[in-house]
This record gives sequence, C-alpha cells and structure tokens, in this order.
Amino acid sequence: MSLVVIVLVTFGVMAILQGISLFLVNPIFGIPMDELIAILSGSSTNPNARIAILFVQGIGAGLSFFIAALLVAKLIDKADLGWKQQLAKFKFNGFLLMIILLAGGMMFNALLIDWNSNIVLPEFLSSFENWAKEKEDQAMAITKYITDFDNHSQFLVGILVVGVLAGLGEEFLFRGVLQPKFQQYTGNAHVGIWLAAFVFSAIHFQFYGFFPRMLLGAIFGYLYLYSGSLIYPILAHILNNTTTLVLVYMGKLGKLDFDIEETDSVSIPIAIVGLLILLIGLNVFKEMNKPKMIDGKLD
Repeated sequence: MSLVVIVLVTFGVMAILQGISLFLVNPIFGIPMDELIAILSGSSTNPNARIAILFVQGIGAGLSFFIAALLVAKLIDKADLGWKQQLAKFKFNGFLLMIILLAGGMMFNALLIDWNSNIVLPEFLSSFENWAKEKEDQAMAITKYITDFDNHSQFLVGILVVGVLAGLGEEFLFRGVLQPKFQQYTGNAHVGIWLAAFVFSAIHFQFYGFFPRMLLGAIFGYLYLYSGSLIYPILAHILNNTTTLVLVYMGKLGKLDFDIEETDSVSIPIAIVGLLILLIGLNVFKEMNKPKMIDGKLD
C-alpha cells in the first residue's frame, strides 16, 4: 500500500506541475498554445522553444520528483531525512574517490550501452521491439534537440535542468525514499538497491537504454548505502549528467569529436579496466565510511 501511495503521489505531482509549466509557456516565453505539441516533440522552429522545453522538463520532472519525495517523507511517512547528519557524513576524500569510481562506471557503462542498444528480441516480442525502438528514436530526437545549444546561456540552463534538478529530484525520490523502503520490505540492502535502480530505469520508458541506466542507479544506491549520505549519489548523478552535456556541447563547438548517438566508443579491455576501477573504488569507499571507534565511541 505504501508503494501504491508513492506512485499515486509521484504521478499526481508530475501531472499537476507539468500542467502548470505548460500553461506558463505562453506568458513566459510568448509561444502560442497551439505550438506546444511541436515544442514537446522537438520539432518547433520557435527561437524560444529549446528554453521552453527545458523549463517544462525542469518543473514537470526534476522538481516534481523532489516535491513528491518531500510529500511522501514529511506527510505520509512522517520521516526526517536528517540533512544535518548527512552533510556531516560527506567528506572531501570520499568525494574524490566517488569521482574516480564513477569514471570507471562510465567506462564500463559505455560497453553496456552498446550491447543494450543492439539487442535483438525473439520474433514473438517483435511488437514490443518495434514499440521500444520507436520510443527510443523519439527520445533521441528530443535529446538531440534539447542539447543542441545555441549559446552559453542555453548550455547553463541545460546543466541546471538536466544536471542539477534531475540529479536532486531523482536521487531524493529513488535513493532517499524508495531504496530504504525496498530494503525494509525485503530485509536485504542489496535487493533494495537493485529494485530501486530497476524502477529508476523503468520510469524512463527506454528499453534500449534500460540496463546501463539501471547500473548507474545501482552505483548511486551503493554510494548511499555505504556512506549513509544522500549527498554522494546526488553529486554523482549531477556529475554524470553534466559530463554528457559538456561532451555534447564541446562536440558542437568543434573542441571534441563526440556524437551522442555513437555507442561503440569504448573497447572491451578499457571497459574491463573501468569495471575494475568501479568495483575496487566501491570497496574502498565502503571501508572508508565504516564507523570507527574513537575513545570507546563510534565516530
């Protein structure tokens, strides 16, 4: 029942905030209401369309996840996430290690992205495969449109929406609220992490990016489990999304050779090295954050 309530609250908040954000598109950006479909599909030629769709995504996705999680935590669970304690558990050396292991995860995930994007399903699943590929093409078209920044200002807005708001909202909901509940229901922290990562990936409705996104969710989950601080997965999520945006923008400016549609950019040996960095890094991160006895008391 608790999970049903979380789903209802989350989708309810998303529907309300997306409705409000769409209503505000016309008075804020001067875009007629009859152009909304073209904006949301990434086919509008209006000069304000990119900022408008970023505004809708920021309010209707990132911010809505944060508010939904806050409502569940405060009004339903009557819980306190203890931000003061979580901030106290955040350490700079842990942050540096997080960057290293996240880089390893990205290296391995590149191989997983290539494998997932080329999955061929059995014939009896052909209808689902066609639907999934169509959804993937639509998502890629919108992603390319959103990230095709015309100037530095649009790039910074993209980082705010895709990096900061998405990282904050999704981690608050999936790691801060869902993961502990799954752990409580199953009695197993690892099962809780992977179930939350599964839901995190599934809610994006992109089968051909499902497994690499689930791995990222699991990495964020282990950062939270081993540290007890939601600050680490929030920063890791923001860093992951922002890195992609930077690569895309540098590619457009001609500073880097980067294409967001390419999936075979990492060799198997490099991917294996990345996996080792990730696994060793997580183990060191776990040991680093173990409670220590100081003067007979746990620190």
